[in-house]
Amino acid sequence: MGRVIAIANQKGGVGKTTTAINLAASIAAAEYTTLLIDIDPQANATSGSGTSLEEESKTIYEVLIEHEDIEHAIIPSLMPYLDIVPSHINLVGTEIELIDVPNREKVMLAALQKIRKKYDFILIDCPPSLGLITLNSLTASDSVLIPVQCEYYALEGLGQLLNTISIVRKHLNPLLDIEGVLLTMYDSRLRLSNQVAEEVRKYFKEKVFDVMIRRNVKISEAPSHGKPIILYDAQSLGTKDYMDLAHELFRRNGLEKSAEKFNMPPTVSVNASAASAKPSNDAAEPLDLKVPRKPASPNGHSKHGDSDSIEAANPNRTGEPT
Repeated sequence: MGRVIAIANQKGGVGKTTTAINLAASIAAAEYTTLLIDIDPQANATSGSGTSLEEESKTIYEVLIEHEDIEHAIIPSLMPYLDIVPSHINLVGTEIELIDVPNREKVMLAALQKIRKKYDFILIDCPPSLGLITLNSLTASDSVLIPVQCEYYALEGLGQLLNTISIVRKHLNPLLDIEGVLLTMYDSRLRLSNQVAEEVRKYFKEKVFDVMIRRNVKISEAPSHGKPIILYDAQSLGTKDYMDLAHELFRRNGLEKSAEKFNMPPTVSVNASAASAKPSNDAAEPLDLKVPRKPASPNGHSKHGDSDSIEAANPNRTGEPT
């Protein structure tokens, strides 16, 4: 039976859809049958994976609201081993339409029963909220993967997300596990990125993936071409990071021999200081993911200048890592 992984974080812009598309493509590249379900009304995973909808195409909206068989909504992608269940803007009203439905939190769970045995992995791209749609996804999933952008504000909503996961475990899905916390948009040149990575590893310990998704312009360009990064630029750092993430996912699920067959490296160290922040064996402290702020000088600027990046020390440096 396939493993169902929800990719969720109520904070927007942390890389949920980018991770859903590119992790699904990387898993499919290892010849594991994969289904990507776009359950976000913005439908970015649908367009970003190059899926075009015909007028008669069924979407996840019809599955949830009109009880359409989910098999009728599955569309083959550009890659072998990867299928898509597309989303539609109509999904924006789903939470209101589900209010009077019996067992409304388990509509997705019922829809997936028919196809779980047909796929090795099913990834669900959740919307940036903790509403009924995300609740359905968590109830139907075996685990949740949490992308965290390496920025200060990305830390502030994690407590609320963990509380929601705890509620789902207690009332709807006692087997729901945290697949892992994924650090995204990481830039080793920025002190803030390293501070955020250290704080996240300090709290979540071994739940944090060893692989970090580095900030990379090719990852940003790929959706405009309707392709996952592995098809857009197979030699980019983005492709390497997501292939390494797929390998680590295989290893965590006891599939390391299958991953080794494709010559994927077992681990990737993208930053020495972050890699050295090994998880502590001490008991978890209360969630207090605070990043130290620098004292300001009388003129309102940081004591060390406006930026902690290399660009501040070297104004002639342009661009970002590729």
